[in-house]
Amino acid sequence: MTAIAPEGVLALAEDAQDLLFREARTANTFSGEPVTDEQLRAIYELVKWAPTAMNAQPLRIVAVRGAAAKERLVPLMAEGNRPKTTAAPVALIAAADEDFHEHMPSIWHRPEARENLAANPGRAGMARFNATIQLGYLILGIRAAGLAAGPMAGFDAAAVEREFLGGEGLRAIAIVNAGKPGPDAWFDRNRRLDFEQVVTTL
Repeated sequence: MTAIAPEGVLALAEDAQDLLFREARTANTFSGEPVTDEQLRAIYELVKWAPTAMNAQPLRIVAVRGAAAKERLVPLMAEGNRPKTTAAPVALIAAADEDFHEHMPSIWHRPEARENLAANPGRAGMARFNATIQLGYLILGIRAAGLAAGPMAGFDAAAVEREFLGGEGLRAIAIVNAGKPGPDAWFDRNRRLDFEQVVTTL
């Protein structure tokens, strides 16, 4: 049974809670309805406001939609993920830009940030951590557009980086299929851990 917060506890309307969380599912099949450039832009323009450390925003996205591009991507997926990626209207390669610091002068208020981060040996880890946080925002943004998101880690990351990400500094962290669900899109829903199993209050 799904726990519903008492009225007034959450500021988000209940139908929005359902859209983003309770009723949202990972689709395993997709309809033929396309995901448009306008939808992708609207998703990004929403989720770009979510926080990252130092406003770093290291997530980079390659939208793979055309048949020729899909033919390059699908063989790089784990075998069980290939049919879903083939059927999805768009597959989003989510990558962490290890050279995110180059943008710091335009997105952060301390002018020395670029130089400090350039010399920081932890910059790659910072990029991956914050891009992964942004990946979560991206999934919610896709759901906010009325689409299903299917994030996957089952792919040859090094091959995807060579084939799609070009130069150095971009590291693939996930591929997210997105689109309208097709027939028999859902597995049976698995249970979630209860509050008492997860939260400890001191």
